Amino acid sequence: CTFLKESVPESEQTTHGYFSESQYAFSRRLYKEMALKRWLTIGWPAEFGGGGKGFVEQAIFDEEIGYHRVQRVGITGLSFVGPALIRFGSTAQKAKYLPPIANGDVEYCQGFTEPNAGSDLASLEMTATKERNNYVLNGSKIYTSFYKHADYIYLLARTDLDVSKHRGISLFIVPSDEPGISYREVPFIIGESSAQIYFENVKVAFDSLIGDENQGWYYAMTTLDYERAQMERYARVRRTFDEFLHFCQAHGLTKEPIVQHKLAKLKMDFDTWKLLCWKVAWMQSENLLPNSEASSAFLFGTDQRLRFSQEASEILGFYSILLKGSDLTPMNGAIEGLTREALHMHGAGTQEIHRNIVAQRGLGLPR
Repeated sequence: CTFLKESVPESEQTTHGYFSESQYAFSRRLYKEMALKRWLTIGWPAEFGGGGKGFVEQAIFDEEIGYHRVQRVGITGLSFVGPALIRFGSTAQKAKYLPPIANGDVEYCQGFTEPNAGSDLASLEMTATKERNNYVLNGSKIYTSFYKHADYIYLLARTDLDVSKHRGISLFIVPSDEPGISYREVPFIIGESSAQIYFENVKVAFDSLIGDENQGWYYAMTTLDYERAQMERYARVRRTFDEFLHFCQAHGLTKEPIVQHKLAKLKMDFDTWKLLCWKVAWMQSENLLPNSEASSAFLFGTDQRLRFSQEASEILGFYSILLKGSDLTPMNGAIEGLTREALHMHGAGTQEIHRNIVAQRGLGLPR
């Protein structure tokens, strides 16, 4: 993409791990510029501020964003909240929330995981109780990324305590500065940080509910398929592999047969990961639900990140653990950052959960 090549200097690119506030601010400005071209939401219907194209075109854009290392600004709104509103939101909600997302004006964070509800998300304990003209929220969320810049929280809460755990959950959009909301920073090993968010008698209007009450589990699982197959994630790691290949060639490492074999295997695996992501995009373009396919892409991708970091570390030896900024650090620390990031394999569900999804929904095997 010529526009991104010319618009994203190396100093503003984010590889793996920590990104600075200046990089965030740069990406926010760039996203606003791309929003004017309707690129951010190229796959959305035109009436909602999109480009009127489809999932395939959206995947092409996401791949370019990832490969050119543009910081992921507004990803929760663009990838999860927007699609959920388009499918399940009311006419009034679409008019209120979708244009600011498409214009790059707002940020969302996601409030799903709780201290006692991670892999078993349906066991969440946060409640939303009706009181006069409001829902009253009580509970907490944890490991919430992008909270520092969020205008809204996209969250799940329990609205019925008398039904099975999957059936009593609802989906809400809540302003992040509502009275009764507080934050505690939770740092990550990769340098970024998340938060634990506390809700104490937080009142939100009835129109904060997305879709029907007690249908939140279905809505959330449908939109999570977008997260599990992100083309942007593939492209960001693929860029690092391409640069690693050039580094090995430039420093004579590819003269060794064992290095050649490792690089060849990695290249084939990256091509496989890309095809899995493209299958999800194609299925979405055909109005097919890519449930097990999205989990397959997610599983393979998280495994591939780890494989790549391990193989690159073996090839580079001790140089692979040098931090960004040292004159001796290969690729300005991209491999060291990837190694720390690759350990974060459980976002959007653990490996075991996704294997269960593939087994049960992809192969029809029993629970």
